Amino acid sequence: MQLEDLKPQFFLDEPLPENASLAGWSALVFSLGIRAPVRNPACISEKHVRGNKRTEGIWEVFGKRYLPESTLEGHLNFALRHEDIDLLILKRIFDTVPQDAVEEIVKATPTGAFSRRIWFFYETLTGNTLEIEDAPKVTAIPALDPKHYFTGKERFSQRHRVRDNLLGTGALCPIIRRTEKLEALIALDLPSKANETIGRTGGHVIARAASFMLLADSRASFEIEGERPPVNRLERWGRAILEAGKRPLNQTEIYRLHRILIGDDRLTPVGYREDGVFLGERDHNNEPIPEFIGARADNVFDLMTALNECNNRLRITDTDDVDPVLQAAIIAFGFVYIHPLADGNGRLHRCLIHHVLAERKFTPSGMVFPVSSVMLDRIDEYREVLQGHSAPLMDFIDWRALPNGNIEVLNETADLYRFYDCTAEAEFLYECVQRTIEEDLPREIDYLKRHDEAMRGIMNAVEMPDNLAQQVILFVRQNDGQFPKRRRDREPFSKLSDEEITMLEDIVNEAFAQG
Repeated sequence: MQLEDLKPQFFLDEPLPENASLAGWSALVFSLGIRAPVRNPACISEKHVRGNKRTEGIWEVFGKRYLPESTLEGHLNFALRHEDIDLLILKRIFDTVPQDAVEEIVKATPTGAFSRRIWFFYETLTGNTLEIEDAPKVTAIPALDPKHYFTGKERFSQRHRVRDNLLGTGALCPIIRRTEKLEALIALDLPSKANETIGRTGGHVIARAASFMLLADSRASFEIEGERPPVNRLERWGRAILEAGKRPLNQTEIYRLHRILIGDDRLTPVGYREDGVFLGERDHNNEPIPEFIGARADNVFDLMTALNECNNRLRITDTDDVDPVLQAAIIAFGFVYIHPLADGNGRLHRCLIHHVLAERKFTPSGMVFPVSSVMLDRIDEYREVLQGHSAPLMDFIDWRALPNGNIEVLNETADLYRFYDCTAEAEFLYECVQRTIEEDLPREIDYLKRHDEAMRGIMNAVEMPDNLAQQVILFVRQNDGQFPKRRRDREPFSKLSDEEITMLEDIVNEAFAQG
């Protein structure tokens, strides 16, 4: 199948580099009229390129020796060999070209590695079967190169002689590229560091640290959404998070968590939504200005079923399991991109991080790493990660405003939520988890130990109730090491002598002095 006109002046509103032609995904998207973003478009320069490839703006510019044949096969081959795999583009190519065009590629070299991959991906992503007999008995090849991608537990496809090592299925499949950052983070063996920290600490202190960290995570998760819920609601949500991983992740569990989160369901229905959803602003006429649009309501059930199946596929106990933090990124961010609920998607998305980490026993029993607190501290980067995925999709979602102020999606968009590169999300989440283990957990334990030391010193020096001793610590620490005069002059602290106040200040300052 021939491709034409691969030297347009512009592609995705960007000018091509001088004397260059489109290649790989960009060539296929442009020539076939595919509606999908190309995040790092490739082109071939007619000039010499030092090192055979360079980056120029958004472009990956290859030397002329990489120029493929101007055919469907040529550019698919180039894309799979030299670019990051993009299952969304691949699926939409398969939906666009005639089936016999794909059959021709496979029949030409039925034992070839490229042909069998194309064959496997075609039938996996579309659910259609090519009119081709099963592959002859040749050496099986991996669907994804494990040197470049994190892969799942292999399932052998006899028909294609392909080892299916995808992280998902044709119904929903994320991709995570092997980056130096992720490799380094995984090599840190953070669970061992957490257990080592806990092992050096008494059980009572650990229990209190866990309680404080749980509260911090719950509060931060609401603050990210701009909410300050009452204490009873915060505690109820905290208890739900603490139960993370104890039940299978399925529709029933998501509905249960949503009911706990919402509390009052009179105005917000519990469960998967039946209407459109968007995030963004409104103009002065109250018309929506979406920055992000969730999956169409009629696609939500199938997408969420596929996400749960993806989670089940990743959690199979095996020595080659996908790293738990990578799995947490896949499930939590896949959830928030689908946006299956009318309200509460962000908080449930962060709860799912805890679910996966607890279920995979990455988190010590009874402990919750305050990942939401780190996300709140890094809120701009968090938003950049979310928008980095969702913003490029907006050009391919046709929608209209409804009289009720909501939006309606007019075109078929399910594939936009089925296939996503989760690499940036995994890197961000791993860094958040790293901080909780290397900084937040030790700091919380250290604070509690110093607090206990101060409490013992205070109680030995001056007989007083625990709550007053707690106040002494709080007031001294909040006032640069000195007991505030306005507190000193009030009951009951006015009963203490100046010498006693000075002694209490010394006790607190010594306990919290930097070691």
